[in-house]
Amino acid sequence: MSASHPREQFLLISALGPNPMELTSVLCRTCIDNRCSVISSRLTRHGEFSALVLQVSGSWDALARLEGGLPALAKRHGFTLSVTRSNAHVTRAQALPYVAYVSAVYRPDILNELCQFFIDHNIELENLTCDTYQAPHTNTSMLNATITVTLPAGTQISWLRDQFLDFADALNLDALIEPWRPQHP
Repeated sequence: MSASHPREQFLLISALGPNPMELTSVLCRTCIDNRCSVISSRLTRHGEFSALVLQVSGSWDALARLEGGLPALAKRHGFTLSVTRSNAHVTRAQALPYVAYVSAVYRPDILNELCQFFIDHNIELENLTCDTYQAPHTNTSMLNATITVTLPAGTQISWLRDQFLDFADALNLDALIEPWRPQHP
């Protein structure tokens, strides 16, 4: 993302709908029609619904116009929307991005336990993806989680890795934590 203009403001739109292509197309087109730019987005499917999160930038009047038109748009297309003003992404100097991968037999408390581990170690959560599935041959319910975190400057990485692996062993999780790397096709 390029440096933001001092007058640029931000809006965070969270939308739920049954048709991911319509949801994405309608909201992106509406942003463009209101002279706003989509600067980040995430779309995921959850059962019969899709969840779309957009961070949109623009001048205060463009965002106000967009914000004012969204309720009618949501009603017309059968979306559920939540909208809030936000700030630009803050860059944290000297922070280290890491990714934790976890696989385990599914238990409802696993995500909470993982989040609590990172909270207890003053580590910020950047992204979390979690899926459950039935294991082949045994039909056991399994969980796969990928958690991107930001380590504070000065974190003793070998100590943290040992702590995380001990934590995972205590909960019988197959886990790994490693430096974040850009994904290339």
